Amino acid sequence: MSGALTCSAADLSALLGPNATAAAEYICGQLGTVNNKFTDAAFAIDNTYLLFSAYLVFSMQLGFAMLCAGSVRAKNTMNIMLTNVLDAAAGGLFYYLFGYAFAFGGSSEGFIGRHNFALKDFPTLTSDYSFFLYQWAFAIAAAGITSGSIAERTQFVAYLIYSSFLTGFVYPVVSHWFWSPDGWASPFRPSGDRLFGTGAIDFAGSGVVHMVGGIAGLMGALIEGPRRGRFEKSGRPIALRGHSASLVVLGTFLLWFGWYGFNPGSFAKILVPYESGSSYGQWSGIGRTAVTTTLAGSTAALTTLFGKRLLSGHWNVTDVCNGLLGGFAAITGGCSVVEPWAAIVCGFVAALVLIGCNKLAEIVQYDDPLEAAQLHGGCGAWGLIFVGLFAKEKYVNEVYGAIPGRPYGLFMGGGGKLLGAQLVQILVIAGWVSATMGTLFFILKKLNLLRISEKDEMAGMDMTRHGGFAYMYYDNDDESHRATQLQRVDA
Repeated sequence: MSGALTCSAADLSALLGPNATAAAEYICGQLGTVNNKFTDAAFAIDNTYLLFSAYLVFSMQLGFAMLCAGSVRAKNTMNIMLTNVLDAAAGGLFYYLFGYAFAFGGSSEGFIGRHNFALKDFPTLTSDYSFFLYQWAFAIAAAGITSGSIAERTQFVAYLIYSSFLTGFVYPVVSHWFWSPDGWASPFRPSGDRLFGTGAIDFAGSGVVHMVGGIAGLMGALIEGPRRGRFEKSGRPIALRGHSASLVVLGTFLLWFGWYGFNPGSFAKILVPYESGSSYGQWSGIGRTAVTTTLAGSTAALTTLFGKRLLSGHWNVTDVCNGLLGGFAAITGGCSVVEPWAAIVCGFVAALVLIGCNKLAEIVQYDDPLEAAQLHGGCGAWGLIFVGLFAKEKYVNEVYGAIPGRPYGLFMGGGGKLLGAQLVQILVIAGWVSATMGTLFFILKKLNLLRISEKDEMAGMDMTRHGGFAYMYYDNDDESHRATQLQRVDA
């Protein structure tokens, strides 16, 4: 703990006079005990803060579930809800067995971790169980993003396979590169060994979480193809609207709430003074991060509201919710190192990026029921570029360590090195996730394990795969529904 109490019996005895050695030793012993109590309290406070943040991030799974459920048609509600539950469950097991070790378990040439499989020899001097739980919550968030892109047409077994592979291998490797102190592009590496002298700054995961999940979903949706009926033969898009705007709004607010664990919680510690003896410390940075997160999301929501009104003539609540989440995805990478006014710029551009990506998706006949690839992939990539433009020198030094001449945002006078590192991050994430997840989805397609049949897709997976619809539109005593027969379909 910073500012630890120190005491020397020899120094005290000289002040207390002759025959005062015993008294000096007693006083120093008591001060040592007090110092240990302060140190213990600091660890307890930091661990409690991180655990609370992990609970907030985990609550985002409920937000994803509600958002996904509201964004699909009623006949696929049970299917998408079950996939969200399985993302968390399968992700928990595979992140425990493999993922955490690949992400943070001691590096092999900066590429992948190689220790702490199944949390062996854990906790360590630098990581406790609270840190594992927090990182697991991030891993399953990436898997939840992907499930939205391939909703309404994917076999259940494919969800299980991709979710386990993503949380157990693909995502952990990326998080090792940029978040582990040993990662080849990490800003925490020794000062003489950083990418472009700075490392890539992705504080809470615009790239590591959102781009990974978004690009994985992009590859799955491209290989799988659009839902039946989404585009006419002429290429004209047909809206297949979700069945519940209420669930979409509920999910959006739950995600907003959880984002205050996602972004501010990524500090991992709260009891860190920046200036000893003052009221300014990491707790101030945490508060500022919550503010930048709020402003970016709010600005993106309003920009989307008016932008879509000009384009479509409607005030659409679903579009506003997606715009809000796009602003959050963008600010996530730089939330701790930018000024609040810059967060407004981030949110404004994020909304334009999302609208543009959606227009492009329609042109190329790409179908993503939740706009997950456009939202998380497109806005996440913008968020990384935004850091390279607007990161403030003072905040970069506070969060990542003060080093003379450390690069910061281009528009803030820090040169182009940080922006270069951010562009490298975008390219390597896109390449890695496309190669790994694209290969997996291609293999699943060749094995006939990816897409459901046309008959099942038209009937809805709730009826054909999960034993019945999510909603009961009749009385249990009503005999009229008995004409509907359930089919049991393997896989």
